[in-house]
Amino acid sequence: MASGPSVGSLKWETRIQLVTLDGKARDESAELKKTLPRMLTVACLKQSHIAHLISEIETSILLKTKPLMTEFSVKSTIISRYAFTAVSCRMLNRASEDQEIEFLMQIPAAAFITNFTMLIGDTVYQGEITEREKKNGDKVKEDRNKTTEDNGEKGTEMFRASVVIPSKDKAVFLLSYEELLQRRLGKYEHVISVRPQQLVGRLTVEVNILESSGIASLEVLPLHNSRQKGSGRAEDDAGPPPSTVINQNETFAKVIFKPSVVQQARIAQNGVLGDFIIRYDVNREQSIGDIQVLNEYFVHYFAPKDLPPLPKNVVFVLDSSASMVGTKLRQTKDALFTILHDLRPQDHFNIIGFSNRIKVWKDHLVSVTPNNIRDGKVYIHHMSPTGGTDINGALQRGIRLLNDYVANNDIGDRSVSLIIFLTDGKPTVGETHTLKILNNTKEAARGQICIFTIGIGNDVDFKLLEKLSLENCGLTRRVHEEEDAGSQLIGFYDEIRTPLLSDIHIDYPPSVVEQVTRTLFPNYFNGSEIIIAGKLVDKKIDRLHVEVRASNSKFVILKTDVPVGPQKAGNDVIGSARPKGDGEEDPNHLKRLWSYLTVKELLNSWLQNDDEQEKEQLKQKAQALAMDSRFLTPFTSMKLKKSTLQIRKLEDSHGMSAATGPVTVMQSLQGSNLQPGSTLKKPYNPRIKVSRTSADGDPHFVVDFPLSKLTVCFNIDGQPGDILRLVSDHADSGVTVNGALIGAPAPPNGHKKQRTYFRTITILINKPERSYLEITPHRVILDGGDRLVLPCNQSMVVGSRGLEVSVSANANVTVTIQGTIAFVILIHLYKKPAPYQRDHLGFYISSSKGLSGNCHGLLGQFLNQDARLIEEPAGLSKNTTSPPFPKADEKPEKVLKVKGHQVPVVWKQRKIYNGEEQIDCWFARNAAQLLDGEYKDYLAAHPFDSETALGLGLSRGL
Repeated sequence: MASGPSVGSLKWETRIQLVTLDGKARDESAELKKTLPRMLTVACLKQSHIAHLISEIETSILLKTKPLMTEFSVKSTIISRYAFTAVSCRMLNRASEDQEIEFLMQIPAAAFITNFTMLIGDTVYQGEITEREKKNGDKVKEDRNKTTEDNGEKGTEMFRASVVIPSKDKAVFLLSYEELLQRRLGKYEHVISVRPQQLVGRLTVEVNILESSGIASLEVLPLHNSRQKGSGRAEDDAGPPPSTVINQNETFAKVIFKPSVVQQARIAQNGVLGDFIIRYDVNREQSIGDIQVLNEYFVHYFAPKDLPPLPKNVVFVLDSSASMVGTKLRQTKDALFTILHDLRPQDHFNIIGFSNRIKVWKDHLVSVTPNNIRDGKVYIHHMSPTGGTDINGALQRGIRLLNDYVANNDIGDRSVSLIIFLTDGKPTVGETHTLKILNNTKEAARGQICIFTIGIGNDVDFKLLEKLSLENCGLTRRVHEEEDAGSQLIGFYDEIRTPLLSDIHIDYPPSVVEQVTRTLFPNYFNGSEIIIAGKLVDKKIDRLHVEVRASNSKFVILKTDVPVGPQKAGNDVIGSARPKGDGEEDPNHLKRLWSYLTVKELLNSWLQNDDEQEKEQLKQKAQALAMDSRFLTPFTSMKLKKSTLQIRKLEDSHGMSAATGPVTVMQSLQGSNLQPGSTLKKPYNPRIKVSRTSADGDPHFVVDFPLSKLTVCFNIDGQPGDILRLVSDHADSGVTVNGALIGAPAPPNGHKKQRTYFRTITILINKPERSYLEITPHRVILDGGDRLVLPCNQSMVVGSRGLEVSVSANANVTVTIQGTIAFVILIHLYKKPAPYQRDHLGFYISSSKGLSGNCHGLLGQFLNQDARLIEEPAGLSKNTTSPPFPKADEKPEKVLKVKGHQVPVVWKQRKIYNGEEQIDCWFARNAAQLLDGEYKDYLAAHPFDSETALGLGLSRGL
């Protein structure tokens, strides 16, 4: 999944407190508490009335002196899925005395804070990332876990900064953070917390998105009070919040939310309180993925589509202990009913309920049938909450069921095994030691089973669940019981419901790249994304070679050479929205992305590791990189110090302009080519050494007779729309090749009325299994039960059961059948085609060893034949391979005998397109004398027609 699971337990709450005026802050309400009781007692009021009156007076004082938020602005700049976000908040102390002001901001849990700066009156305090002291380590962990439970929002953390402000003075808070957006359910989701909790004079949220591969879809959701909304299947279609303006073109989008005070009051009387959410996706034309290079850094986004789903072996392990009583168990059951109906016919499943006892529905995994789904729902319906929580026993039983099923059916590389584990508590029965549970699970799963964990409520041992998923190639989610837990469970399942690839290896030449992030992934689920980043050893290299190996019920290989151009971001580009401080800004957003991914992976490894020495090494690496990148992490801290910056300069760079983020990076990169686009040039060395037997160009046919060392040429003047039979061997080898013609006007001053080219080559393979191939200049469709669509502008290889299809980007497609038959289809593309030119294909037979002696077709009929010259005009050299070129007014110089035909031929030089400039051949002016039958005998009824009119085929139809 993407770049690996997020570090959920590595959460912390940032608290910064600064007290001015010698640390003293007057509180008149405290004085009232001392004097008021005496006054009111004299008046013979009851103590309860006194307390109530004090509360009302305190509330009145608070309302009168509540700090005024004059401005709240957020600007996010997203470049290639990497988001830079800057928040600017201005507050005014209206009270007649000094007052404590608190700045609160929810940020995504996956984000790293990069800077925090405050202006208090005339003083500037600037954040500085430093190493966290070891003595504070334990306390930090406790604070982080506590904060995660207290903030009440899934996937967020709370940033807090409190400061005492002099009377009638102002404070400005500037916060910057960065995150890599994760693709889930086919969308990237960018969430900005907008919670001023009062009406604001100037409220602005602006999001700029730059995606060089193109923005495929974009939507702005209604404001959500809680992020849990929208995580299920039902989506609110109320549209974007009022005053939202969206401007978008192919690669760039700008979204502005700028409600007036009146509009804010209509949204919420006491101020906006919600998440501003943007969802979008990008174009995905290349199976190998989107690879971008900038200076010495590269990033690879891999999210293939058009792949058939892999079968799932899934065991649902559900907590039925006493603590699940009520709403939690009811919502869990309802969600499981929906999920069971979503299973595919090729899937297998089982259900385990656990408390202090392990209750297994079946003793083995069962197939997905209506009866089994019905019986599974009945079993879940009758679950009742009782007893304790045996987490270790339930996991061991689920793993054993999966291991037994895979071993007995020998389907390890053709399916994906999952455990979906749900609990609301901590281990109380059986093995309760966390480390032993983790070790037992890891040893039993052996990396072959992915465990996806769901924790319900606030009493769950979330740290244990997270480590279970981290160590066993899964993900974890927290579900809040007071929310719509059912839709959250379904939303989580949707992320993993469709596995497309397993055992994924993404390789780059080790001599070319270094410091590459994770390259091995157990699974890829539809709608997600794998992201890899690294550094180039040599910035001067021209191409980066990439190979992707994976399993999809068959072995799939994708390969490409990515052009690496001299792409510069420019000296004026800002890499993030944080201030420059003492150092220079890094203009390379890909370097920021690489640093982000690397730190995340080091933190994950630190979490999983139990060896103290290795943990310390991982910590030091993560800390050093976080310091260099200015990331606030569990191993770094932020200290405020007085800055030497001029206040005016800081306001200019961090006020509204700072909140707008890296403007210049957008201007620079919008005009640059982040992603090397597809090019119509052939690869560096396109020469293909194949047999000359081919049909290419207008089309011109060439037949090679290697025994007699003769090459014969002829032309076929077909009609646009005709489908020509090129190779017909359906009855014996099971191979048929047809070519469909497309027309174009003839060149000026030519003797022809029109030109024809092959627009499509179709190949039907009937043995050992039926497969269909359709090849055009722009894509290859392979349908062998599972359908694959391969773009022709990316190099890749796919193969299964004796059939291999290799695409060389914008150059050729090679089809190999059973290792004995090979066809090469050349791709001819024109950057600026003339009126008489069309993108077209050429068909070449590279190896015909596996074709039978009965093979026929325009080319196939000559494959197992030989030819010889039987008449030689006087004066012609005995060397038939290099006779002189005849004059235009001379008669045919030879008679060719082949297949019982005697055909007049003339010596010519013809251009062919297999990498050679020209060939010498004996040209048959009248092709009808050379071929069996007539032209109409070689016309197919449809692209996959396998019958021949000469009686050699078996049937029409697919």
